[in-house]
Amino acid sequence: MIGGTAPWARTWADDDGLHVDVRGLPAPQPLVKILQLVRQVGPQGVLIVHHDRDPLLLYPELVQIGWWAEIVPGDPGEVRLRLAAVT
Repeated sequence: MIGGTAPWARTWADDDGLHVDVRGLPAPQPLVKILQLVRQVGPQGVLIVHHDRDPLLLYPELVQIGWWAEIVPGDPGEVRLRLAAVT
């Protein structure tokens, strides 16, 4: 696990980037953990988020720091996002 803001968010590295599972975390922990990891992976990295809902408050935060998000295929009942810096 990386960081400590949201202690129950599971993180792991895979070929497509760093993954974080924030499903089940109470607000605002998913948002805080995701933004913390975006800073850690830096502009060359990719963060894959596993969420249980569409994180509408995340998108304006990403725009402010020069990142974007796209929904990618995930498990049933999961919203999976791929986050990366704007190039």
